[in-house]
Amino acid sequence: MTYVRSAGGPQVTVDPTDDGIRGERHGTAPVPLSVLDLVTVGAGRTATDALRTSVDIAKLTEARGYHRYWVAEHHSMPGVASSSPAVILAHLAAHTGRIRLGSGGVMLPNHAPLVIAEQFGTLEAMAPGRVDLGLGRAPGTDGATAAALRRTDRLNEGADDFPQQLAELTRFLDDDFPDGHPYSRIHAVPGPVQATSPGGVQSPHRPPVWLLGSSGFSARLAGALGLPFAFAHHFSAQNTIPALDLYRESFKPSALLDAPYAVIGVSALATDDENEARRQVMAAALNMVRLRTGRPGLVPTPEEAEAHRFTEMERDFITSWNSNVVHGTPDQVRSGLDDLAKRTGADELMLTANAHSGEVRLRSYDLIASAYGLPEA
Repeated sequence: MTYVRSAGGPQVTVDPTDDGIRGERHGTAPVPLSVLDLVTVGAGRTATDALRTSVDIAKLTEARGYHRYWVAEHHSMPGVASSSPAVILAHLAAHTGRIRLGSGGVMLPNHAPLVIAEQFGTLEAMAPGRVDLGLGRAPGTDGATAAALRRTDRLNEGADDFPQQLAELTRFLDDDFPDGHPYSRIHAVPGPVQATSPGGVQSPHRPPVWLLGSSGFSARLAGALGLPFAFAHHFSAQNTIPALDLYRESFKPSALLDAPYAVIGVSALATDDENEARRQVMAAALNMVRLRTGRPGLVPTPEEAEAHRFTEMERDFITSWNSNVVHGTPDQVRSGLDDLAKRTGADELMLTANAHSGEVRLRSYDLIASAYGLPEA
């Protein structure tokens, strides 16, 4: 299906096979592989260290054929340095040239839609044709921090208004508020309005909007709007298949997509030794225990995790949590990812490597790429 975009200037015909959504599968990977980076900060490391690791991972995964690289909005978490996705993406754009860059995601209720349209219009101008705008309706933090971000205690209002906020953001991105609308004379710049100015030329690209979710709400909305959908399997695995089924059942073709396209986020860590993989994921799991019990901190070292005296409740949580982390040797991780792709029917796997050390995370993406015979760096 070919469709046409118009921003008040010349019409531009776009081939949907080059829409930036559908990834290309490389080597023996069952589906395209991508990266979700939480910009994790380990104990004894700084945010500067974490951001340098992100650049290294982006450059490596671009060279090895991964399709996209997303960062997620989180707040008030010492071990996660990704509170400002647009800023990080601008930094990554300066160090890459092919891999798609995007948010996984920006939490729409935390921001004015116009601000997001301006930020991602700027990113699109920096990296034409390779920017994704993934949106979530959760706060990406606790209630008190969300209230501080939004300057209101009415937190449910933002989530309930998500479809309206999404519609407003989309109109700012397309610059197509109808005549008489209060915002009809307001324009997100950079954006389509520049094509209507004397001598104006506008890029044919516009960041595609993705909806993100960990339950059925966004799955159903993404399907109804004909948008691509990304599901947080890495922390809501029990809901993955029901949400994907709901997305596919409710999907209606749109100008952007003629068929459903679903990505799932997957915790995956490969090391040269199986025992070392277990050590690393135990440290990451201890970090999750602390987060879930209101004690967020830096990602502990494997040595700290080995010395920790886990309660029975903590051990139960870790057993459940790590059952959804694909980890081990490269061959074991490849087998786990193959099985997950088959069980879920996901169109793309977005891998997130959670570990204390940036070097371990970088090595994991390299090992997985080699296990699937992806292009050599």
